[in-house]
Amino acid sequence: MSEEGKAESIQNDIESKFRGIGKGRYGRIFGMARRPDKDEYKRIVMITGIGIIVLGAVGFLIMWLMNYLPGYF
Repeated sequence: MSEEGKAESIQNDIESKFRGIGKGRYGRIFGMARRPDKDEYKRIVMITGIGIIVLGAVGFLIMWLMNYLPGYF
């Protein structure tokens, strides 16, 4: 098989996989999905940011405890 034939078969395989995206197992989910409005997006960003800050603070506290109180661990 020539290089052109191999490339064409690979491209056909990829295109056939992408053609079936909306029809398979996830088709219903893609149909129900929508773009969040501005208020919902702000709320998601705020909650995610708070979660990142809390996780960072917990990690910093653990690091601080391990550095300054090593005799207790």
